[in-house]
Amino acid sequence: MTLLNILLQTTANLGSLAAPIGAAIAVLGAGIGIGKIGAGAMEAIARQPEASSDIRMSMIIVAALIEGTALFAIVVCLMALG
Repeated sequence: MTLLNILLQTTANLGSLAAPIGAAIAVLGAGIGIGKIGAGAMEAIARQPEASSDIRMSMIIVAALIEGTALFAIVVCLMALG
């Protein structure tokens, strides 16, 4: 068995392990990011209650962008399995 065949088999096995790890990292990152956004928005609303509608709208937009990025990362990781 040549060295190239051994390397190809090793990378094939690592690829099947790397995709779920990548998806998990994407989900954890999105969860942490949305948690920080929520905490920051609640603190900002507590400091300036009159600006709550603007803060809430900004929070929802940024949370949606983070969710979209996380979903894209998960799809890419799942496509790497195939």
